[in-house]
Amino acid sequence: MKLFFVFIAALLGATTTVTLTSAKEASAPSRRLQSRRQLRASRDSSDAEAKAGAMADDMSMPSGAEITVTGAEAEDNKVKGTKGGKATDKFRGAAEISALTSSVKTIFSPEDINGILPHRYPFLLVDKVVEYEQGKRAVGIKSVTLNEPHFTGHFPDRPMMPGVLQVEALAQLAGIVCLQMEGVKPGAVFFFAGVDGVKWKKPVVPGDTLVMEVEIKKWISRFGIAKAIGRAYVDGEMAVELDEMTFAIAK
Repeated sequence: MKLFFVFIAALLGATTTVTLTSAKEASAPSRRLQSRRQLRASRDSSDAEAKAGAMADDMSMPSGAEITVTGAEAEDNKVKGTKGGKATDKFRGAAEISALTSSVKTIFSPEDINGILPHRYPFLLVDKVVEYEQGKRAVGIKSVTLNEPHFTGHFPDRPMMPGVLQVEALAQLAGIVCLQMEGVKPGAVFFFAGVDGVKWKKPVVPGDTLVMEVEIKKWISRFGIAKAIGRAYVDGEMAVELDEMTFAIAK
């Protein structure tokens, strides 16, 4: 009988041991999975911080830094405004803007041009000449204003300088060169005989300054025939160009 109880006790002890051991073995994978998840989360967090730091470096400032403007820079920014939600340029004033053309010198004034060309208002379309090479080329200025009579009809709601007048202005500038050629008598008149390859690039409107350039490519003094090329710009952008103009000096 004692032997039976010993056997039962031994059997119960073995069962308990097996049960406890199985429970421990079952919980081990769960703990390992949880550890892996925690490690992965830690790595993801580190990667995110590293990317944020890299982005901050690319922007030349530390992550989370604030921009502070002080001193002279802050004073300079006081003159800046906004337009349409965007920062505008610094207000420079009339003196600084006027100085932008200080290096441009007048070669022929309006009075000089009146002594060369037969044209008069409202058809004199060259205000002054700022570069000139005798018998070869010139650069002239035409200031476009709303007071010019053609704007009343071209067009009332959207004034634009007619393209043919842009070509005429180039022809008059070429005339200033041609009428001072060797052998041409003072007071002579030249006629516009032809034009080829005209291309208009952009509208010319009141307030624009048309900067024109012509170059004499051929001069036949015996017959008083000249051929020239020309182009004109507004704010550095080409407005009109032509491949060839032909002129005849009246005898």
